[in-house]
Amino acid sequence: MAQWDKLRQLSDSYWQQLHELYDRDGLPMDVRHYLSAWIEKQEWQRAARDYSLAMVLYQVLLENLDIQHSRFVQEESFLQQHNIRRYKQTFQRYQDDPCALAKTILWFLEKEKEILDSAELDEQVQLLRVEQEAMETTCQQELERKMAGLRNDVQCLEHAIICLEEQQDEFDFKYQTHKMEAVTDEAQRNGLMKLFQSLINRLNECRKSTLADLNKLLDRAEDLINLLVRKELVDWQRRQQKSCIGAADNVCLDQLEKWFTCVAVCLFQVREFLNKLEELVGKMSYENDPVKVQKPTLQRRADDLLKDLLKSSFVVETQPSMPQGKGPLVLRTNVQFSVKTRLLVKFPELNHSMKVNVSMSREAPQIKGYRRFNVLGTATKDLNIAESLSGGMVADFRHLSLREQKSGGAGRGISDISLSVTEELHIIYFNTVFELKGFSVELQASSLPVVIISNSSQQQSAWASILWFNMLSLDPKDIMFFANVPAAPWPQFAEMLSWQFLSATKRGLDDDQRNMIAHKLFGKQQNYDPCKVTWSKFMKENSPDTFFVWFDGILVMVKTYLEDLWREGLIMGFVSKGKEKLLLRRKKRGTFLLRFSESVVGGITFSWVEIDANGEPDIKTVQPFTKVDLNQIQFHEIIRNFQILEAENIPESPLLFLYPDTPKDEAFGKWYSEISGGDNPYLKYIKTKLMFVSKENTLEARSPMHCDMTQGEGPEPMNGLYGEAAGESWLSSLSNPATTPSSNQSFLVIRALCHCFSLAVWCGSSSAGSIRYVW
Repeated sequence: MAQWDKLRQLSDSYWQQLHELYDRDGLPMDVRHYLSAWIEKQEWQRAARDYSLAMVLYQVLLENLDIQHSRFVQEESFLQQHNIRRYKQTFQRYQDDPCALAKTILWFLEKEKEILDSAELDEQVQLLRVEQEAMETTCQQELERKMAGLRNDVQCLEHAIICLEEQQDEFDFKYQTHKMEAVTDEAQRNGLMKLFQSLINRLNECRKSTLADLNKLLDRAEDLINLLVRKELVDWQRRQQKSCIGAADNVCLDQLEKWFTCVAVCLFQVREFLNKLEELVGKMSYENDPVKVQKPTLQRRADDLLKDLLKSSFVVETQPSMPQGKGPLVLRTNVQFSVKTRLLVKFPELNHSMKVNVSMSREAPQIKGYRRFNVLGTATKDLNIAESLSGGMVADFRHLSLREQKSGGAGRGISDISLSVTEELHIIYFNTVFELKGFSVELQASSLPVVIISNSSQQQSAWASILWFNMLSLDPKDIMFFANVPAAPWPQFAEMLSWQFLSATKRGLDDDQRNMIAHKLFGKQQNYDPCKVTWSKFMKENSPDTFFVWFDGILVMVKTYLEDLWREGLIMGFVSKGKEKLLLRRKKRGTFLLRFSESVVGGITFSWVEIDANGEPDIKTVQPFTKVDLNQIQFHEIIRNFQILEAENIPESPLLFLYPDTPKDEAFGKWYSEISGGDNPYLKYIKTKLMFVSKENTLEARSPMHCDMTQGEGPEPMNGLYGEAAGESWLSSLSNPATTPSSNQSFLVIRALCHCFSLAVWCGSSSAGSIRYVW
């Protein structure tokens, strides 16, 4: 299939990339479309170096355009006739340098190929995901098949035990009858002895067969336990790790509980079978009895398998978390937290009979200054069914807290390893005893490592540690992880970042947004997959400019103020200033996009297209809005009512079309406030005040709450005035020529107009400047 035809079959997201590609000058999309077959057959790479070939192709291109123009004349397509004639005139500039035209077309074809390659790669990834899901379904079906086989084996063995008992009863009855009868005839007696020997032989074979079946059943049970404990449970634990940091993985334990319970029930039945065999042997045995020889080995094996299963069946279903915490696994001293344990082997007769105790490890690792804690609150609870919505055996601890030990030799270890408070990892342990039908075993479950803080200001750093550990560590008990912390591969790191938005807003990061973040971290690269992010670059205590501080500030802002807009895909968000200009410069006047600030933590801004006096696009940007602004006016209302007055023109909104071309009211209309006039709650924040206007080339507006400018950034307040006082001074200056603003100064006034607010620029003779505004 031709390359252009393949491109036309791509999804909308790739069509958007194609539109952005052909927004550039050089090769109009119309020409590419109508001459696609001819263009793709030519040797543009050779023509880029061969003047003669390039000139031939140039002439043929113009001829093809003439042919296409004639077709549009016949079809009476006036607009297309005009466009083709204009394109031909544009191409005539290559008359003296046809090689440049060849290079241009070659470049476009190569960029198309990159889009196709990207689409094919995504398709392969999606196919792998589908295959993985199908594989998971196949694995579950295989596991269910093996479970059914185990249950069937148990039923068959139960029937075999019954038959064995019947055979033994038959032999016993006939033998006891023979003893009561005085048989004197030697031949008759010999015949009876042969009969009894035959019965004994048959009974012996039946016992051997039963023992062989028991061995096979235990083989099947061992195979299933290996699958459950070393694969399914490990997979669940990894999914739980990822879900703690935002992944939308399935961590429901109901299916595992069914499988664990099924195997446990079968193993308890095996123990009953072995007890029954012992009972039968007690009634009757003989020389070389196979039950006496094999039963102890089978008993130990069955008990070991059951013990292995039960020890793995006690898990932490819901990891420790505080009600108002940033995320799970970050705990604060003297603040209550909750945690839930669950026994995956469900026996209703054990309801409220197993007590679970909570404790912290008494042995500190070899880390200098490592703290130790005591668990306070109700540290003992019964495993019960009532506290589980799904009917599982759980112990739900809701009112636990931690207190640091003030004595006890913290940091007595011989190691010189020292970690910050938020890099210390601690594990909470849960202990209980399983006792049923004469079988007893001690069980222990442990939480994922938690970070314990003493101040709320440490939450962000602590959460960064939890993200890093659960993203990278495959050992859920590795509390020495940060002693030699690994770097994160970019694909894994990007996925973790997307999970943060996915869990907070139900919408993750797309490829373009991930690429912008990668560019911020690594600079421009052909392929970011080999790149790695170090822990120190991501988040290190006492470093205010780390990546996570910036990223988390954006996430908090979006979750608190912009969740609806983000979820609808209206915020492009992670896009660099350079990419922003590239996207907007070919768009019509009034096209705007929303992006997160790269320099202001927790800031969002918008940029739009203006047309300057020379008819060229001019990209304007407001200074970022932060939570102080958004606490007072919702962002969609800012976008709705944003207006600019230049010179004496009528105030108008410069924001007309959300990129790429969606009318503003169509994009944001459903969130507009329906209250108008004096009842509009936003009006109370809108007052007329003096504004400060810088002489920068970009238009930047900002709220007065952000008057703490960095040195050298933005203008200084005139006459040292600000707010109402400054406004009065400026108003009085209008009537006093001696104090009239000079031509290189500009002022901005915000005015309440009915139910909206306007940003108005009073411009002097200087060029448009950067706007700061006050509400």
